[in-house]
Amino acid sequence: MKITTKTFDPDDWLKRLNELCKTNDVPGASLAVLIGGQIHKLACGLLHLGTGVEATSDSLFQIGSISKVYTAALVMQLVDSGELTLDSTVKEILPELSIPGTEAITIRHLLSHSSGLTSDFTIDTGRGDDCLARYIEACNELRLESSPGTVVSYSGVGYNVLGRIIEVLTNQTWDDALRDRLLVPLGLAETVTLPEEVLRFRAAMGHLAGEVGRNPEPAPFWNLLPRSSGPSGGALCATAADLIRFAQVHLNGGLTPDNNRLLTSKSVAAMQHLAAETPDKWTSGNIGWGLGWMIYDWNGVPVFGHDGATIGQNGYLRVVPGCGVAVALLTNGGNTDLLQSVLFRELFEELAGAKMPDTVFEPAPHPLVIDIKPFVGVYKRQGVVMTVTERNGMLHMLYEIFDGRQIPSPPLEITLSPVSETVFAGAIPGQDWMPVIFSTLMNGTVYCYIGMRAAPKIA
Repeated sequence: MKITTKTFDPDDWLKRLNELCKTNDVPGASLAVLIGGQIHKLACGLLHLGTGVEATSDSLFQIGSISKVYTAALVMQLVDSGELTLDSTVKEILPELSIPGTEAITIRHLLSHSSGLTSDFTIDTGRGDDCLARYIEACNELRLESSPGTVVSYSGVGYNVLGRIIEVLTNQTWDDALRDRLLVPLGLAETVTLPEEVLRFRAAMGHLAGEVGRNPEPAPFWNLLPRSSGPSGGALCATAADLIRFAQVHLNGGLTPDNNRLLTSKSVAAMQHLAAETPDKWTSGNIGWGLGWMIYDWNGVPVFGHDGATIGQNGYLRVVPGCGVAVALLTNGGNTDLLQSVLFRELFEELAGAKMPDTVFEPAPHPLVIDIKPFVGVYKRQGVVMTVTERNGMLHMLYEIFDGRQIPSPPLEITLSPVSETVFAGAIPGQDWMPVIFSTLMNGTVYCYIGMRAAPKIA
């Protein structure tokens, strides 16, 4: 790794962070930057617009799905110790998981989002230490949505299964294993999993946007995800600086700052190596998955990282291993994706000489003549039904969510405009263009991707 000789000016970047937060209606943000082996910490705005409590660099935010990389690191520790292999099957460890086809799912499939398990399945199995065991029992009502190893589809379910595997092999809860095997050895004193632990710190409240994505207001709940969603992203809260400290281990070949080995260099390399390429390269800008990490290609520069989102809170982590630069941004509402895009583009170009690819996503400037008939039909994954029809030569989608709520979410009417032969820009009033991707397997099965999640065509 070649360490950059660039310098970081905290005052200039704090001013820029403030400007971007105001422009994008972001109530508060915490930023940590690793450069030259030193961590710089900045924060601005408010943790809660209702109380007026200021955001500080030691404030905790919910990091959402960035938690998946922590779960992946715990799994790779078990691989390093010989208690597990990447080719071990789920059934070997969790015989109680009886979904037909799970006998072919390996640890590698789970880590790289290619297991065939559905994307989202959230169920409250209580606050007890048996919550993940009970979650596995509840999963038996599911079905595989693709054969293991054939389709790459973002799966929180897969990471909750990994969380239970960690519990079985360590004889600890996921929370305790995370604390004892990662957080304590790394000195991450400002990273916790349970709400009662968060109360010891200044903590951010999520904010939800008002009309036209502006004027965010405090969300009615701090968090709605049950404890059983912890391994996939429902629990972990941290400072931006602690996120950077976790990323440093992956820059240092698995070594902690005091030179204790947390992961083998082989496992660190495997986590950062592209294991599964995704057809949806637009939603988060990644080309695919390593073993836990999102993998990016910024005009030839290798980058890894992950994003996370909860109720009104968003987190972003990017690492350029070639020069030892890492940036973590935690936010609590507003147009956070645009804030992150502009800020990261400026930061990485100045500090690492790395140019992020253009993030503009919109229909092709000139009408495309393509055959859209193969994409017409009904697509279904757990909790979601997408009905695609043709109207006057254009594709239209009815997107319906069935997540068990007493008052179901209203269906979305989405008009699809072609970007290429298989990629479409979905139009939703008041929102940016949404990537919608169709992918056809060798056997002719068609899948529709929205938000990196694949749904098979069933009719």
